[in-house]
Amino acid sequence: MTRMLIADDNPSIVQILESYAKKEGYQVTVANDGSEALTHALNDTFDIILLDVMMPKIDGFTVVREIRKESNVPILMITARGEDFERIMGLEIGADDYIVKPFSPGEVMARVKAILRRMEHPT
Repeated sequence: MTRMLIADDNPSIVQILESYAKKEGYQVTVANDGSEALTHALNDTFDIILLDVMMPKIDGFTVVREIRKESNVPILMITARGEDFERIMGLEIGADDYIVKPFSPGEVMARVKAILRRMEHPT
């Protein structure tokens, strides 16, 4: 079963993403702040991480930097701020994709599937 970490401090977003992910058959772990996300990411194995940029305790950019020191797990960044420099920075520090709130949960799941397909069949 594909394991997913959803890290976001907004309970309604977590609930929606978790519901869609479980319908797709993913096993979901939830983190409500950056510190919790980093702990899960470094101490467990996930196939993909959905990571909000603006979280309490540790921001998503710092979480990505720390994860990348240990792992190449795919990371899809989620943010309410869609400025170009922020998306570029997220991708340059190691995120695999970026989606801006508000988003379609169906699109998030489609992006997850696309990332996982690329991981299964690297060129």
